[in-house]
Amino acid sequence: MLKKLRRKVSTAFTSGPKKGSKPYKNPPPPSPASPLPLPLLSTKTKTMSHTRKHSPFLFPHVDSSVVPDPSNLFSPNLLSNPLPTNSFFQNFTLKNGDQPEYIHPYLIKPSNFSLSLSYPSRFFNPSFTYQVFNPDLTISSSQKSHLSHFNHTISSHNDLSVTLDIPSSNLRFFLVRGSPFLTFSVTQPTPLSITTIHAILSFSSSDSLTKHTFHLNNGQTWILYASSPIRLSHGLSEITSDAFSGIIRIALLPDSDCKHEAVLDRGVREESRDEIVSALVNDVEGLNSSAITTNSSYFYGKLIARAARLALIAEEMCFLDVIPKVRKYLKETIEPWLEGTFSGNGFLYDRKWGGIVTKQGSTDAGADFGFGIYNDHHYHLGYFVYGIAVLAKIDPVWGRKYKPQAYSLMADFMTLSRRSNSNYTRLRCFDLYKLHSWAGGLTEFADGRNQESTSEAVNAYYSAALMGLAYGDTHLVATGSTLTALEIHAAQMWWHVRQGDNLYGEDFERQNKVVGVLWANKRDSGLWFAPPEWKECRLGIQLLPLLPISEVLFSNVDFAKDLVEWTLPALNREGVGEGWKGFVYALQGIYDYEGALQRIRSLNGFDDGNSLTNLLWWIHSRSDEEEYGHGKHCWFGHYCH
Repeated sequence: MLKKLRRKVSTAFTSGPKKGSKPYKNPPPPSPASPLPLPLLSTKTKTMSHTRKHSPFLFPHVDSSVVPDPSNLFSPNLLSNPLPTNSFFQNFTLKNGDQPEYIHPYLIKPSNFSLSLSYPSRFFNPSFTYQVFNPDLTISSSQKSHLSHFNHTISSHNDLSVTLDIPSSNLRFFLVRGSPFLTFSVTQPTPLSITTIHAILSFSSSDSLTKHTFHLNNGQTWILYASSPIRLSHGLSEITSDAFSGIIRIALLPDSDCKHEAVLDRGVREESRDEIVSALVNDVEGLNSSAITTNSSYFYGKLIARAARLALIAEEMCFLDVIPKVRKYLKETIEPWLEGTFSGNGFLYDRKWGGIVTKQGSTDAGADFGFGIYNDHHYHLGYFVYGIAVLAKIDPVWGRKYKPQAYSLMADFMTLSRRSNSNYTRLRCFDLYKLHSWAGGLTEFADGRNQESTSEAVNAYYSAALMGLAYGDTHLVATGSTLTALEIHAAQMWWHVRQGDNLYGEDFERQNKVVGVLWANKRDSGLWFAPPEWKECRLGIQLLPLLPISEVLFSNVDFAKDLVEWTLPALNREGVGEGWKGFVYALQGIYDYEGALQRIRSLNGFDDGNSLTNLLWWIHSRSDEEEYGHGKHCWFGHYCH
């Protein structure tokens, strides 16, 4: 949690952002489309392909007498694949698996059917320095069944995280490199025990019993967050709970400064919940699939993603009453596109270039903003993938049923394979040299490839990662997350024009805070659908859709403030759409909570992919402290030695 090509400006800004179309020369004739995405191969090609298939060469097998047996500490489902031998969690796989590993910023040690974490101190001498492990906190069940001889089992892992299960304690730990939180799930109602080698000096709980703070006599302050109320009691060096089931996150508070605590809290302030829930109820009440008038793959996708955001916000607000209606709406809007029963449009497979096109785009090069000639594929499909990921999360049965279609949409722009029998080209939009995407498709331009909306590109790969999470596909999560990170870094470098960078010369830098369209051979201040003076459109097209990942895209608070102040005068122009204003005010909320909130409350319209609920969620989950952003002061630096 919009654009491209010569958008129709006569109606583009009365109710929110609209897209236009680029000029197309000599559009290719429509090609017969097949619902089956099979490559068109000659008989000869098939025969040659078949005869060249060989199994990879392996040296003779051996049953080594020196390598340890991994089966004790890995989940059985992982044993059928090669296992890591130099991973960041390797100690957890060897012998009893009870030697600590540094999973930044904590040292983690599983042992005795529990897990201990240490915010390590450092030891210095003239010869070496190292981090000292002390079990600051040890987490376990206070009623262990000891069903297993082994302390823990590794149930999944990827480049940045490992999941440790302690079956005898009903605990599952999600250890993520670089996270300030230790996160664990209590899979069944279980009483918990948190012990410390230090003395507990003070302990306090929020009224909701979902946040608890305790101070230790070594100077450390820890915060415990729970997904639902949990009653805790404490003695001199132990905290215990009644039976609890849910998610718990624990983090060290770097110092007593409340600014850091506000960052760790992130979620919506309790006093703001009622306002968001009120908007949520109204926005969900307005969902009506039969009232949708657009058959554009772009605008339809935006409506799907907008509704999906409502479901996730409802979960965060613990207001689940609206989710059944959102689920019904998502099913009614997504299924016709996946089943090919949507009368106005649909997805088809183009054998000429090997990719998805729309029914409209297969006969009209300008339809769906050029989607039929491969323009903006990651933009359009990214919105669909986001909606599918959310629906698969809240309705896993539906997700399993439509997984083949879901993966086909994702693979159109996310395929990594170079295999000759692949249905889709490798990374259709992403440029592995430039480390960002292009959007132009099969249209000739004097200045080469181009991309306008970096934020919609980010949304595409972010949505793919979310789909991976929904389906438990760690490879897709890793790939989507990597491409998301690269797209963000490229946007910040090439599209965000920061004073003093001197990338584009003093004249361009003086007049512009953000690039409109970036070309292979040109940087343009204009947009496909708006002139350079419409600064609110330039800001909005690099921010929408408004999602949690948007905070990372605009993590530099100083730049966000400069960009908003550069844009605000443009809002005085007659005819500025309320939808565009919403994005300006959202970015203002990064550094001016109260000012942005008042302006958002005054809006009388929203972009078709946005909602009052989403804007209020964004504003109320911001910190009201201007200076603590990645660009000015990195709060996370306090966790780094």
